Amino acid sequence: MAQAAENGSGDVPAVEPVYEGGIGAARVFVLSTDGQPLMPCHPARARELLARGRAVVAHRVPFAIRLKDRTRAESCVDGVQLRIDPGSKGTGLVLTDEKSEAAAHDALITVRRGLFSVELQHRGDRIRASMQQRAGHRRRRRSANRRYRAPRSRNRTRPTGWLPPSVRHRVDTTLSLASRLTRYAPVTEIHVENVAFDMRRQGHSGGDTRTRLRARWDSACSYCGVAGVRLNVEHVRPRSRGGSDRISNLVLACVPCNRAKGSRTVEAFLAHRPERLATVLQQVLSPLDDAAVMNAVSPRLTEALSALGRPVHGWSGRLTRKAGDLSGLAKTHTMDALSVGHLDHESGDRIVRFAGQVLVAKATGRGSYARTTPDRHGFPRLHRSRLKQHFGYVTGDLVRAVVPSGKWAGTWTGRVSVRARGQHSVTTPRGRIDVFHERLRPLQRGDGYEYDSRAESRPSKKEVDGGATRS
Repeated sequence: MAQAAENGSGDVPAVEPVYEGGIGAARVFVLSTDGQPLMPCHPARARELLARGRAVVAHRVPFAIRLKDRTRAESCVDGVQLRIDPGSKGTGLVLTDEKSEAAAHDALITVRRGLFSVELQHRGDRIRASMQQRAGHRRRRRSANRRYRAPRSRNRTRPTGWLPPSVRHRVDTTLSLASRLTRYAPVTEIHVENVAFDMRRQGHSGGDTRTRLRARWDSACSYCGVAGVRLNVEHVRPRSRGGSDRISNLVLACVPCNRAKGSRTVEAFLAHRPERLATVLQQVLSPLDDAAVMNAVSPRLTEALSALGRPVHGWSGRLTRKAGDLSGLAKTHTMDALSVGHLDHESGDRIVRFAGQVLVAKATGRGSYARTTPDRHGFPRLHRSRLKQHFGYVTGDLVRAVVPSGKWAGTWTGRVSVRARGQHSVTTPRGRIDVFHERLRPLQRGDGYEYDSRAESRPSKKEVDGGATRS
């Protein structure tokens, strides 16, 4: 099922940050009779095929149809490209196609169209917080001389390629979503942005910490300014709130100020002294956690994507920013993913289209392995059920509920939360309703993600005129 290219203006645009393309609907995935991916089609075409009975729904999210009367051999399949912009909090994945067109003076230029966009939201921070909470529970039990699980030996070896769970999660979820897109679309090559941050240039420092802090604060308390007294090294953002030992998070504080601040935030402690608060905050830089995560994720992600059997091309972030700025695109992960790869703007290559709707996939996991619910000290408070499936449904399944009467009479579609007694809870746009399992019909099994959609950001005047950058 070949689709004609939707072209922008025929003139070659000047090299300036102005987007001259259009905004189109996100494409619908199309599968052949034997389940092979064909070229995506427009939603209107998909509705026509379904209405005529030539296709059936193969998958709900992302939406895919399967043709009844056409094989891959009978179709014209040009192929599409998968472009990935990895990030610590979120990752952008965009399916594109590139075609050569004749421009002025019979010159050939490359035009790129965005067909389908996905914003993947990671849950690495929640995984890290859960592991820190578990470590805190065990530490507390040891310090209180209570029953606890003895720590394992520190000299145990780790397998080759080991990554912390919160970092491994980012690689696995990106690979999982990329693998799914290659099953539903004829992906011929993968383009990924290679991320590398210089940790030393971002504020990592060495040397004697106390000497450097004395020089920075003139051997005085950073909170009250008193000098000639005993000074302690103080964490601006307490370690109990996720603060690090990075020198930009350290100041000098006298003993009274150190005790008075405790584990409070510096904003709460110096709320009555805004001038001093501004001085302290100037010394605090952004944490290096995200930069360190991306340095670990980037090479492993490229290696993992090569297992999909498609050529993987790595591109620098500078080239991505240049393409986005020259096209005047908004600074989002999906727009950056659309800009990944080479475009010769001086010769007239350009991006002519992007998808107006973005599928947002938020990683939620598939439940917990814990068999008990702990209290605030880490001791078991109540036992959890060993069964996750009740009456054929698992929490996270997409279902259709038919309520014959009452306040919630009608047909509702949403995610289900199962209960052992059989009266499950379904999330609807108007709230949560309780429905007996016999009135539910499964639409799609839960896959560890929550799905939503949002409109793609349009280029603002500031972005078009100044080429602003996204943090």
